[in-house]
Amino acid sequence: METEHRVSTLELFFDLVFVFTITQLTVLLADDLSLRGAGQVVLIFTVLFWMYGGYAHLTNQVPPDRTVRRVLLMLAMGAFLVCALAVPTAFGAGGIAFGLGYLLVVLVHSALFTQAHGRGVLWFALPNALCALSVTAAGFFDGLPAWGLWMLALLLQFVTPVVVQRVAASGSAGGSAATGTEAEAGAAAKPEVAEQTVGDQLGGMNAAHLVERHGLLLIIVFGESVIAIGIGVGSLPLSFGIAGGAFLALTIASAMWWMYFVRDEGRAEEVFARTPPERRFKLAMVAYYYAFLPMLLGIAVFAAGVKKTIGHLGEHLHTGPAVALAGGVALYLAGDLAFRAALGIGPARYRAAALVLALATVPVGMGWAGAGQLVALGCVLVGALVAEGGRSPAAPAGNGRGGRHGQRMTWPA
Repeated sequence: METEHRVSTLELFFDLVFVFTITQLTVLLADDLSLRGAGQVVLIFTVLFWMYGGYAHLTNQVPPDRTVRRVLLMLAMGAFLVCALAVPTAFGAGGIAFGLGYLLVVLVHSALFTQAHGRGVLWFALPNALCALSVTAAGFFDGLPAWGLWMLALLLQFVTPVVVQRVAASGSAGGSAATGTEAEAGAAAKPEVAEQTVGDQLGGMNAAHLVERHGLLLIIVFGESVIAIGIGVGSLPLSFGIAGGAFLALTIASAMWWMYFVRDEGRAEEVFARTPPERRFKLAMVAYYYAFLPMLLGIAVFAAGVKKTIGHLGEHLHTGPAVALAGGVALYLAGDLAFRAALGIGPARYRAAALVLALATVPVGMGWAGAGQLVALGCVLVGALVAEGGRSPAAPAGNGRGGRHGQRMTWPA
């Protein structure tokens, strides 16, 4: 049975700083609802989320329970803050600042991870550093060369897990966290500790901490959609229509929350707990990086759509806001379906149908009104939840925080 390992308040503080990058990306997208703007948002967030995942794995194995670790983690927070501040101009004047901030994020991560992997850290530290240098170099160029360097950074990130997994499987890279007399004493008392490989360390991933950490990140990002409602309202008088629109937007966000936290999170922890340690790293990459990317981006895109819609509820929407509303929900559902597929959680048909129906609401917003599209999206998501809840067993739930509290959510038949 695994030792209880909960998310610390410093990790939660770290997540709050990181989510500011998503706030900035929402602003960037809202200001440029075009394919170009969407492409920039996808590239920037994918690169940033890669290193967020790196820090989630880091604190899973190297908890911030010592002064030096806490200070270094706070330094990384500062570096992420620099990246966030540079997001609006990352493909322009702020590109170099973004790249240098990102490079510091990588260097601190590598320094901290040596305590878990020793010299084995080089297998992912070097590609991460090359990725950061590629992003920094992009700041010196405009147009296609800049886009090419960003794409190179993405390529390096997608290749790195393959390399690390092969190294882990071969056991060719040893790495002990201890050094000097501490390593000698550890080797004498327990020789296998000094012979740990990257594979051993990846297999030591704590399931409960991994699931809880990403769940907390997701709930903070949901807060972004609520903030978008307030920003969209701005100085407008709080009329009945505005209040109703805000309620509809919150209903949609709440339905997306329900899909993960009531139906998926508890099951995810159970799956990870049953998964053999040597397979957890690969499963975590698929579920909490590749699948979580569209989920998080979907919330940000939806928030950008809300920001542009909430003040124009009675009007025909332009293409950008209508697509952002529907596309954000659809992107979230696509990520959630991928998440469920990776973990073997079902059923999928109701959410797949909701994805298609969400995209079908675009003509409602463009041909009728923004309020009509919000109503349609709310009906689609709530309908999917009711249908799914009536025809499938309920997931373990406890105060909306998965199955750790031993309570079970029941649905009416």
